[in-house]
Amino acid sequence: MAGTKRFELRRVLFARTVCTVVVYATAPGKHVVGEFSTERTLSLPPENLWEKVKSGAGVTREQFMAYFAGCQVAHAIEIKRFTKYASPRPITDFAARPPQSFMYLCEKDAGGR
Repeated sequence: MAGTKRFELRRVLFARTVCTVVVYATAPGKHVVGEFSTERTLSLPPENLWEKVKSGAGVTREQFMAYFAGCQVAHAIEIKRFTKYASPRPITDFAARPPQSFMYLCEKDAGGR
């Protein structure tokens, strides 16, 4: 939320095109704290991806490599703009319960509608 993290790291990429990501914070309070729009996605072997995103990954090299251990390809979703909500919102405003990893809230057709 401070703007220092510029990439969301993922071991598995979304199956659909995603342009907005809602951010759910498990601690403290278990609330949705904001959302960010996405710029682009980088998919590279972990070592190569680290070189591209290290200044904006929000983690150390050791944490990065531990997270991607065993992966042939690592993914980084570039954060275009983060919007912090004025007050945290309950997950029930978006879904019945928090997802394990992520979930799709709505789906747009190929024309963006």
